[in-house]
Amino acid sequence: MSTFEFDGVGVVFRPGQTVGAALVAAGRPAWRTTRVRGARRGMFCGIGVCYDCLVTVGGEPNQRACLVLAEPGMTVTTQDGTGHEPD
Repeated sequence: MSTFEFDGVGVVFRPGQTVGAALVAAGRPAWRTTRVRGARRGMFCGIGVCYDCLVTVGGEPNQRACLVLAEPGMTVTTQDGTGHEPD
């Protein structure tokens, strides 16, 4: 099995599995916070229609975890708010 790094911890995934599916399978149901209230979010629709599953992948924010295929060695982090530093 292969792994990617999520917030500094290895997450095992199967070939063809998305980052979101791997996180849910690993017992991580939430990996984003909303910008105003800081509410926790994770997988909602699972098909790329909503924006609840946003993560930062390789330093690039606003990636839908339900659409990004997991790859060995990739770095994924929790996204806070918009994923960008405040001005």
